[in-house]
Amino acid sequence: MTAVLPERPGTRTGAAAVPDLLERLALAPADRTAVVADGRARSFGELRAEAMRIAGRLAARGVGPESVVALCLPRGAELVAALVGTLTAGAAYLPVDPKLPAERRRYLVEDAGADLVVTAAGAAAPLADGVPHVAVAALAAPGPELPYVPVAVSGDTLAYVIYTSGSTGRPKGVEIGRAAASALLAELEGAGIAVTEGGRVGWNASPSFDASVQQWVRLCRGDTLVMIDDETRADPALLARLVDEQALTDLDITPAHADPLLDLLTPDGGPRPLTLLIGGEAVSPALWRRLARLGERGVLRTVNLYGPTECTVDATAGWVDGADMPHIGSALPGLRTRVLDEELNPVAEGGSGELYLAGPRVGRGYRGRPALTAERFVADAAGEAHGGRMYRTGDLVRLLPGGRLAYLGRADGQVKLRGHRLELPEVEAAVAAVPGVAEAAVVLRDDVHGAPGLVAYYRAAGPVTEAGLREQLTAVLPAYMVPAAFVALERFPVTVNGKVDRAALPAPAPAPAPAPAGDAGAPELTASQTLIAGVWAAVLGAPHVGPDDNFFKLGGHSLLAIKLVSRVRAELGVSLPVKAVYANPRLRDLAAHLDTLVAAAASPNS
Repeated sequence: MTAVLPERPGTRTGAAAVPDLLERLALAPADRTAVVADGRARSFGELRAEAMRIAGRLAARGVGPESVVALCLPRGAELVAALVGTLTAGAAYLPVDPKLPAERRRYLVEDAGADLVVTAAGAAAPLADGVPHVAVAALAAPGPELPYVPVAVSGDTLAYVIYTSGSTGRPKGVEIGRAAASALLAELEGAGIAVTEGGRVGWNASPSFDASVQQWVRLCRGDTLVMIDDETRADPALLARLVDEQALTDLDITPAHADPLLDLLTPDGGPRPLTLLIGGEAVSPALWRRLARLGERGVLRTVNLYGPTECTVDATAGWVDGADMPHIGSALPGLRTRVLDEELNPVAEGGSGELYLAGPRVGRGYRGRPALTAERFVADAAGEAHGGRMYRTGDLVRLLPGGRLAYLGRADGQVKLRGHRLELPEVEAAVAAVPGVAEAAVVLRDDVHGAPGLVAYYRAAGPVTEAGLREQLTAVLPAYMVPAAFVALERFPVTVNGKVDRAALPAPAPAPAPAPAGDAGAPELTASQTLIAGVWAAVLGAPHVGPDDNFFKLGGHSLLAIKLVSRVRAELGVSLPVKAVYANPRLRDLAAHLDTLVAAAASPNS
């Protein structure tokens, strides 16, 4: 029998008395589509009923306010229902991407002190010993229907814990309260970003990243969430088709993924009711100018969003306009920006300094890390309210006229790579932990096989191979944190202070190049192999490519795979799915697959 949720004392409080997200969710029309996923549309009435069943069964297990429920679920309708059900029970959710290495999933669950793990049907072994596991299907199974009555919570009640890369070598969990999450939605509306009533929002980000919060909060005001699967996310052609077929009004995307998508979104230059919410990494001047031109022509509109996980996703917003250089705009209504020098003095307009953020959306801190919380969440001496705090972002910015900010880079070891925030010391610690490695350093370089990438430098104290390093790191790190290149050194260059001189670390060797076609012993290439080889050479920066070369062993990765299919489409006029590159990494196999696609396109029955 489904347990009735207990009504707990407490009032919903928050910045400027912003209503709790679930109070708004309860008002969405029951027959409006809430979620589109897995080939099916679910209404708000269906979602609320399912969430209430989940919440009741969670409550029967003792889950309530300040409990943490780990959601180890792929992006889809079950994830949305489990997330809303967890919040309805008054608890907080911890997203755990099922694709993460097992060790990392276990660490997240144990470090967060999760009370329960929710998994998909047929999930593998338990994530952590001693933590109860339950299948989402069991929580959502049909049962007595109850009115949608979420457990009462306060604005300070924990809403979610999301982990970010850690400078100490361990990921750290950021705690965000319910009022802060509710205020995010209100501020996106107040800033004119979330304007389309009943809009259709693409859920593009992994739930393990805070950009996903920006997407599911839109559901709570009655917008439709369109779940974007991994295959579609990785293929610009499929993503462009989904934007059109689902009539998306809002799409969150990184600059690296926006660039190839634009060619397919606007082939005729016609207007479309689409807002691109771009963020996760710096926007290049070239992409900024391109987006600005599209905005001036009314084709689409783009807002550049910036914000750390610690301040509830988005802190500043700037419309992409005709400005000479990219900027991150100014603070959203619920946050205040402070640009301070090394002595914590405010800088004048035109000056640069570290960005501090203050206001109600500053998070509670790092879960189980009081010392680190005290270091990064500091007293706001200039605050309007006694006891206020501000967050030290570690980001360097320049103060522009009108309060706008230009992003200059980091003041520490944190970097952004293809939209992912990561701490270099965490990757270094993983490399140094590999048996046979005596010393390690990791840097982000712009010249790794023709694209930005991580390079791991190591000094060996035993037998170590690049293949062995890559295999062991893949078992403990997310794919985006595994270095693209490895460089063995006999000794590390050091500064006069005895520290590793990162500026003096050598560039990685170029990708191995087979002998050019025509050389003695070099295999002859077919016509399609020659075409593919030329595209590979351009994308990977490799001077010569042979039929038995492997795209990923030559330095290819997800972003380069997207560029590869875009070049194939532009040069050969063939739509090559990104998944075909992963299924056929060897050049001769990909060329054979391309021949099949060309033949199918030429067939009179196609």
